[in-house]
Amino acid sequence: MKRVKKEVHVLAIRLFIVCLFILQAVDSNAQRKVLSDEELVTEEVTKEIDAMFASEDFQKRKNKKFKGVSGTMIVDIGVVQNGKVATFFKVDSEIKNIDFINFMSDYILAHKFNFKLQKQQRYKIRYNITF
Repeated sequence: MKRVKKEVHVLAIRLFIVCLFILQAVDSNAQRKVLSDEELVTEEVTKEIDAMFASEDFQKRKNKKFKGVSGTMIVDIGVVQNGKVATFFKVDSEIKNIDFINFMSDYILAHKFNFKLQKQQRYKIRYNITF
């Protein structure tokens, strides 16, 4: 009987922790601003991507496999309603290393922006990356 009570308490604690994570996720999504102007979306995307490339995580990953890679890339980034990156398209690039271009694509496609768009809204932003 004591063992069952202990298991119920452990289960209750786990359920409580899961609820906290869910509430935090819902709260963080609720605080994201909704953008409708294309210029504001472009500005916000540029700001967040610049910060992403300056981040310690990105620098570690890039330098681990692609330390000598440098140059400029022009890419189109498609953003959908919930702030996710839907598409990444390389328009032009001085960088010819296909593995690096694929790394960039995967890294950007995994990003979720700190804003939302209005329903059924999509934007394509042209972005110049220099390494």
